[in-house]
Amino acid sequence: MEKTVEQTIELLIVGGGPAGAAAGVYAARKQLTTMLVTESFGGQSVVSEGIKNWIGTPTITGPDLADAFKTHLEEYVGPTFSLAEARVTAIEAEGDMLTASFSDGRAVRTSAVFLATGSVRRKLTVPGADAFEHKGLTYCASCDGPLFAGQDVAVIGGGNAGFETAAQLLAYAKSVTLLHRSATYSKADAVTVEKVLSHANMTGITTVTIKTVFGEKGFVQGLTYEKDGRDHTLPVTGIFVEIGLLPSTDLVSSLTELDSIGRVIVDPKTQQSSHPQIWAAGDCTDGLFHQNNIAAGDAVKALEHIYLTLRVGQA
Repeated sequence: MEKTVEQTIELLIVGGGPAGAAAGVYAARKQLTTMLVTESFGGQSVVSEGIKNWIGTPTITGPDLADAFKTHLEEYVGPTFSLAEARVTAIEAEGDMLTASFSDGRAVRTSAVFLATGSVRRKLTVPGADAFEHKGLTYCASCDGPLFAGQDVAVIGGGNAGFETAAQLLAYAKSVTLLHRSATYSKADAVTVEKVLSHANMTGITTVTIKTVFGEKGFVQGLTYEKDGRDHTLPVTGIFVEIGLLPSTDLVSSLTELDSIGRVIVDPKTQQSSHPQIWAAGDCTDGLFHQNNIAAGDAVKALEHIYLTLRVGQA
């Protein structure tokens, strides 16, 4: 499909999670000519049943937080700020501008890009995992967890996401077994770890390697794992995978420097990438920590620097 450049703007924001939303609000308030493009709002947290660390809100669901992002951004739609619910398919450097193409054939030219594309869930790559996906093996406890009420289930992963998933499942599952490849739960909050592992129906097993997922009649019946040099079988009817995220950075992979796992390398003072017209924040970057509040804060930092770069010339 031939692209048609519709307009020239100062800033294109790609993504509708906490980083994208924060960037959009600040760009609009600074009256930078801005378009925010996203297929959906909320980011990774959209599937969360209860977010308890979003500052200023004791608890909020993922869908409610996503709605709040969208509502806040819609307040600023006007002559200098627009929203587009679409997918960006390419970003290219053309002279002193960047051109972004959309899946419907549209395109815009922009002086700067703020990337807030987040990440996608890392897939389990053992025999049987693909065959039983959506047939007992899932990557979304909020979506599928209630289907396993009264059943024995497993969670693969030992970070915050793994323990949050286990906590959700303990509300209705018969038992939850969390399998973790490391010896400690160093990537999870200590308070959460203690609370979840103290539940009577919860078991945590460390230093394991998942070997296979198996089933009968098209549905999961269990998995095998290796521990201390021996293979073990765990009979479960549900497997919830929380083994990390992969950054969504394909759009800028030929324009910016990426780290060894594909995250945009940014200057922590400004969030600027190796390309002088591209900034980024959130899960798609090499930041040391990845949380909603941090993503939003880094986005604000980026927008301050973008404004200085585009309007003041003092960056």
